[in-house]
Amino acid sequence: MKYSILLLFVFPLFFFTSDANAQRRDYMTDAEIEIVRDSQEIDLRVDVLVKMIDRRFAVLNNEPSPIKKNAELWGDAPKGTRLELLSDINKILMKAIDDIDQVAERKSVDAKMFPKAVKNLAASCTVYHTKLKMEYDKAADEKEKGVIIGALESCDQVNQAVAKLADIVPKEEKKKKSN
Repeated sequence: MKYSILLLFVFPLFFFTSDANAQRRDYMTDAEIEIVRDSQEIDLRVDVLVKMIDRRFAVLNNEPSPIKKNAELWGDAPKGTRLELLSDINKILMKAIDDIDQVAERKSVDAKMFPKAVKNLAASCTVYHTKLKMEYDKAADEKEKGVIIGALESCDQVNQAVAKLADIVPKEEKKKKSN
């Protein structure tokens, strides 16, 4: 008797947890995942991630895909609700930042590709900041606003890091010239 009552309460827990896992969605399409895997150099990877974000903004604003070249390689446009697409943008921005951080932590940073990647991401974040503010003004849902604020903070983080790099690089170049 004790076990049957316990099973009545425990069994539904297993049922509902498996549904939650089945409902998760990836923030990248299958084709995008393959493109990211193929883009090992940091500058190429950041360019790919930026294009992924641009695709989501295009879907949000009912615009044509920004991918003209190799459109078949990129696959179908991303799908999802407004909240899901905004969340994808936030996650992709965070991935770009994490990828750059991982490269920066390595001792063998490519002196040519790393600054290019950082500058490209910063330039994109400047554009995204404006777009995200417009999306925030359209947002009716608090969850959407929260996701947008997270993405705005990521853009700010990138721009602050670039400003610090701009301060450091000229000082190092001056030292090299004086030697």
